[in-house]
Amino acid sequence: MKHIFIIVLLFISLRLNAGDDDDFCGVKNTAFQSGENAIYHIYYTLAGVYVMGGEASFNVTIEQLGGRPVYHVIGQGKTNSFFDGFFKVRDRYESYIDTASLQPLKFIRKIEEGKFKKSETVKFNKDANTATSANGTYKVSNCVQDVMSTVYYARNINFNKYKVNDKIPFDLFVDDETYHLYIRYLGKEKVRTKFGKFNAIKFKPLLVKGSSFSGGEQMTVWITDDANHLPIRIESGISVGSIKVDMMNYRGLRHTMSAFIDF
Repeated sequence: MKHIFIIVLLFISLRLNAGDDDDFCGVKNTAFQSGENAIYHIYYTLAGVYVMGGEASFNVTIEQLGGRPVYHVIGQGKTNSFFDGFFKVRDRYESYIDTASLQPLKFIRKIEEGKFKKSETVKFNKDANTATSANGTYKVSNCVQDVMSTVYYARNINFNKYKVNDKIPFDLFVDDETYHLYIRYLGKEKVRTKFGKFNAIKFKPLLVKGSSFSGGEQMTVWITDDANHLPIRIESGISVGSIKVDMMNYRGLRHTMSAFIDF
């Protein structure tokens, strides 16, 4: 279950391309609000058998940073007691996002995965288009996002603008590098999760090759087809077996969950 939480984050890391002419650079937030909370269960499968491997949560509050209002979003992931005996995971990701532009100002990551531990802080200078970590200062694109801010920025995408198989590019800064990726829009459908049945928007993100993923379009994502665009289901093959992530609980949504059909 290594990298269990970064898997959850990457499936919704969809920030759109950060060029100067990008229609979505500085988009106004209409999808989420302070007080929102969502819980996800993460299932791992091998030989066709699914076992719950862990849980992830996402929370939003409004705070002040440098004299300006920001959304403070926190994502936390952990393995359950059974998997703790094999590979214990305790991950925490935070982003401070400007409420006016939805651009990240500060990113914090603290992860414990087995014997591996990492702690880092990244500060973004939007005037200079730079990102600064403990390892140096890096030039980034105009509206680059961090791992956490992508989750909330992307929920304001107007998917009605796109046709099936359209590619939507995005830039992501992580581990002192900027990655130029995309998602492929696959249209709308009904999907039944462990929470219930939803009207959903479906897409596949291009993944970076790593220890858990082989790269390419190996992951499928579903989000609610309503004003919330709340992620509800992901499925992906990994190096051994596959994973399924389902939304199991939510509260404090900005809009009524009109995409929900039934249990």
